[in-house]
Order: sequence, then C-alpha cells, then structure tokens
Amino acid sequence: MAKRIAVIEEDKCFPDKCGNYLCIRVCPVNRQGPECIYKAESGKAAIHTELCIGCMICPKKCPFGAIHIINLPSELEKEPIHQYGENGFHLYSLPTPIFGKVVGIVGRNGIGKSTAIKILAGLIQPNLGRFEKEGNVDFKEIINYFKGTEAQIFFEKLRDGKITIAYKPQAVDMIPKQFSGRVIDLLKKADQKDQLQEVIAALELQDILEHDIQHISGGELQRVAIAATALKNANVYLFDEPTSFLDSKQRIHVSRFIKSLADEETAVLVIEHDLIILDSMTDVVQIMYGEAGAYGIVSQIKATKQGINAYLAGYLKEENMRFRDHAIVFEAKAPVDIKKKETLTAWQGIAMQLDGFSLSAPDGTITKHAVIGVLGENGIGKTTFVKILAGVLKAKAGNIEKNVKVSYKPQYLSSDSEELVMNVLQRAVQKYDAQLIRPLDLQPLFLKKMNMLSGGELQRVAIAKCLQEDAYLYLLDEPSAYLDIEQRLILSKVLRRFMEEKGASALIVDHDVLFLDYISNELMVFEGAPAKNGRATGPFPMEQGMNAFLQKVNITMRRDPESKMPRVNKTDSRLDREQKKTGKWYYH
Repeated sequence: MAKRIAVIEEDKCFPDKCGNYLCIRVCPVNRQGPECIYKAESGKAAIHTELCIGCMICPKKCPFGAIHIINLPSELEKEPIHQYGENGFHLYSLPTPIFGKVVGIVGRNGIGKSTAIKILAGLIQPNLGRFEKEGNVDFKEIINYFKGTEAQIFFEKLRDGKITIAYKPQAVDMIPKQFSGRVIDLLKKADQKDQLQEVIAALELQDILEHDIQHISGGELQRVAIAATALKNANVYLFDEPTSFLDSKQRIHVSRFIKSLADEETAVLVIEHDLIILDSMTDVVQIMYGEAGAYGIVSQIKATKQGINAYLAGYLKEENMRFRDHAIVFEAKAPVDIKKKETLTAWQGIAMQLDGFSLSAPDGTITKHAVIGVLGENGIGKTTFVKILAGVLKAKAGNIEKNVKVSYKPQYLSSDSEELVMNVLQRAVQKYDAQLIRPLDLQPLFLKKMNMLSGGELQRVAIAKCLQEDAYLYLLDEPSAYLDIEQRLILSKVLRRFMEEKGASALIVDHDVLFLDYISNELMVFEGAPAKNGRATGPFPMEQGMNAFLQKVNITMRRDPESKMPRVNKTDSRLDREQKKTGKWYYH
C-alpha cells in the first residue's frame, strides 16, 4: 500500500470561520470514535496520519484549501529527509553539489528549495521524519539515509571536514539587521581569499563602498551579499535566488561571476527563478517537484538544456513522473505593425529633473491592444516614467496626448494594512473570477489580512487589485518580483488575455527577459547612466527593441528548437559570432 501523508497549512486554517472545525465534523473516522482529526494546542486542526483512511472528504470540504491528503509515489516509501511537525511539509531528497560544475535548482515556490539548501549549508539539521526529536539525528544516520548516492559522498566529506560551505540566503533584506557600518568594512571582514578588489570590480560595487549598509538599495544589498559569500574561503558555494532585485544587465554580470567560481576543487549550487539566467549560469540542473506546501522531491541530475526542457514539459522521462498536467509552450511571434494600430495615448518632449537625476522621453505612442515590455538598468528612470503616465508625478516639460484612464501597480508594495484580501479584491471577486481570481490562485488568501501575506502573495493581490479597476491603460512596475517561474508564466497569460478581452493596453516594467519575451508584442528600452540620466526610447516592435537591448549588454539569443524558449548563446560561439555579424542579436 502506498504511503500516505497528511499536511495542514496552518496559515490557511481558520476554524472560527468554517463553522467550528468543519473537517472534524465531516471525518468518517471521527464519526466512528477514533480521533483522526483533532484540535491541536495551536488552536488549528491537526491529523493523526496513521488513522487517516484517505477518503479525501476533509480536503474537499475545507473552504480554505488548508488540508492536503497525499498518496505518495511508491519510491517514497522511506521516511522524509526532513519534516516540519506532525502535519508539516515533508522533504524527501536533496540536490547534490558537484565539484567543477554549477548546479541549478528549479521549481515552484513552496516546494522545499530553500529548506534543502539550508540543510546542505548546515543551518537545518535533517530529522529523518522524527520531528519530535529535533537535533538528535547524527551524521551516521544521515549518511546511511543517502547510501549509494552522490549525497552520501557529500555528507561524508562534510563530516570529515573536507568541505567548507559559503551560503548566501534568500532574504538579503535581513543583512542590515545583522550588520552595521560601511559596505567596504563588511566586505573586508568577509575577505578570506585576498580577492577583495577583484570581486568589487566584477560586481561593480566601487560606487557604494563608502555607503552605510543600512541605506543601500535591494539590488545593491544583493550584490554585496554575493560578494561577501564569494570572498569566503570555501569549496562549496550555495546561492539562494542571487538575481532578485537586480536589473537585466546586472543579472547577466552576476551569472557570469557565479559561473566563474566553479572549478575542479569548487562546487556551486544555485536556486534561480529567471530561466534565461539559470540557463546561461548552470552546467546541470535538478528539478524540485511535488505539491507546494506539502512535500518536495528532487529529480535526477540533468544537463541544463534537457533539464529546463523537462521542467517546461512537466514530465521527467527517466523517473516516468508527470509533475504538471500541462506543458509550458513558447511561440515564435509574428512581427506587429504598430502603424496600423489605433493610438491610445502618446507623449512628446517629456523632461523631468528629480534629485539630481534627469529623464527625457522625446516621443512615443501606445496603441490599443498593446502589451509593451520595458527594459533597462536600475536607476535609469523607468519607474519615474511610469509614474508620469500614471499621474503620480508631473513632468517639468512636454505633454501627454489623449489622457486616458489609468490603473497603476507600483514597484514597492505596502503590506501594513489590516484589511482582508477579499475586501481589497471585492470588484475582482464579483467581475473577474475566471480571468483573475482562479488563475492567480487568490481564493485561498481571501481571509488573510494584507499584513499577513508573503512577498509572492502580496504581489499577486496587488496585480489583481490593479487589473480590477476600469481603465484603458494598465501600468505594472515589476509584477514578476517574488513569483516563481510557473507563476510568472501564468501571469503573462493572464495579462495578455485580459488586455485582449478588455480591449485595453498594458505597460510592464520588469527585469525578467523571459517573462517580457513571453508577454510583450512591443518593447521600450531605457538608456543612460544610472542615478544620473535616462532616456526612454520606443515603443518598438519586439525584434527591434530586443536587438537594441541585447547589443548594450553584449549577448545574443536564439530559440531552442524543442521548447522554443529563448536561450543565451555562449560568448564567441559560432552562433554568437554569426548573429552579431548579421545584426540579429535577438533570435531568428
């Protein structure tokens, strides 16, 4: 008989709002006498897994989607490597660092990626499913658990002191709470390899060395955290989401830097949601799959191209495992003739001065039914331009023709409200259940307060709040931030369909080139010097806009023949040289 696990997501369990423990009342085992589902000390529902008969009544009846009853694949008969509490998340395997290679980890949020990397970093001691005996599992048991696998060799070397680990956490915003003082002082303290100047130059940190760590931006914090990690004298480097908060150009520089750390005596392991960066940075990948919030499994090691294509297909051939009921498909797009479209709004001669920064937007037009992606470095005026269109800022010069009704989602989201999500999204609930609520998976958040939401949850709510407004032009600033790969691609479909159905247009600022490639039919490119001046160009047809952007960052891209996903060519490869020679920096 297949092993069964029962998981309850406590942050989704609201006993006082479901008629006082509805799950307890409907459970057939409870009705017969034994206490299968019970009230835990926390006040939430809990399940004795050994008594569960797998009838699936409680998960279907729970109005908040808090309960998961899962019959596991036969290969997971053994205990998990780690389990959070009786009805908490179960992790069944770990990714494997490989010396001489960069290993990428790809998977949706809530599938155990950060837990796995923390176990490898030694921050979490795996409990082998014995959650009641936290900290009482020794190395011998862990090594035996992984007997016959690459992980066994890793933990043996870790036990014998042959492995030294450097770890960059996901939450870089915690750094200012742990360190104070100048950036240069933090980096000098971290430097165990006497490579301070080389790392500063590679990550372009020269201009912020004298800045207080408390007062630098998220992108600057990210690069400082990567630098501090790389300066440690380690032979295994672990990076959890190293490109969040970074612009497209910085992502490319960081990916090249991280790739350079791997050699015969050094292993690098990276969790990354930007598929184009993952593709260009890694040698091999491992897919993490399972059920978000319930359990996670790590696939076998695959070459990067095959691994990404398997992830997009939702099927692992070697394991004979389908982990998604649909494939993610990219399409080559026909060119859009902007001239034939009806104008929605336009601008001429926009100029803006703001705290020593100057922005210019000479002229441009947004047509009806357009989805326009916006690319450019951080600090170059993208957000300022969007705020001018939104009416939040007033330009010093120039004019906007045909002012239209606008809805705006800002880059930085406020989460201090006590209001319930269902009240914030009242109009979306009434009018756009099929278009927004269901595809963005917002219903499980309805009874949460805004200040209880995670970064990804808050982002999805903010997007729906923007789109529920009656408008002709939707302005979304960095909507993919905090979202995993699947959520980003779902969002792109939602946005495209929404604009088509409403006959509206969207301007979308983002740093994920794959996301913008998937969603956009036109592109704006911002040029200039960060924090000094910026110039808005376009909108252009996609090929023209991407050519302009890729030329500035000196990379070329092609379509993968199998998945049709855009991929970065290796520098100075045959394709790279050919595309540069013909001026086709964007794939043909």
